[in-house]
Amino acid sequence: MVRMRRKRMHCNNKELHNRYKTKRRTKDLDQIQDDLKPENKTRLVNLPLDEDLPGLGQHYCVECAKFYIDNETLVRHRHGREHKRRLRDLKEPAYTQKDAEAAIGLSTDNGKAVSSLFGPQSLLALKQKNDATAAAEMAKPQQMDVEA
Repeated sequence: MVRMRRKRMHCNNKELHNRYKTKRRTKDLDQIQDDLKPENKTRLVNLPLDEDLPGLGQHYCVECAKFYIDNETLVRHRHGREHKRRLRDLKEPAYTQKDAEAAIGLSTDNGKAVSSLFGPQSLLALKQKNDATAAAEMAKPQQMDVEA
């Protein structure tokens, strides 16, 4: 008779693994930076009483997006390592879509997307641009001759 394994049964169960992984998920840094704006911060600090939240929702750390059970716990949290680390992370500006496009070599010029990547597409675009400027320059002297 073989003894059946009784422990560690949840490690191969993907449904349970994903539930545990997302159980303590907090807000991302860009969402917290939006919450730190003055109009949003006053709204979050002065929340109405809510029985489902710890401390009835009255003790909230905006920087960490966490509720605490009483003011003493909130003050102790603010002196802790996790809170100070979060403050350091929030000092950097949020990563935007514009930053992502600049990282791969795309930038905007007067609302038009310009690719700075080297290759046949960019060379073709440069050739068309040069042809257009040359045609415009040739048209200008003819207009001056007509006016004179």
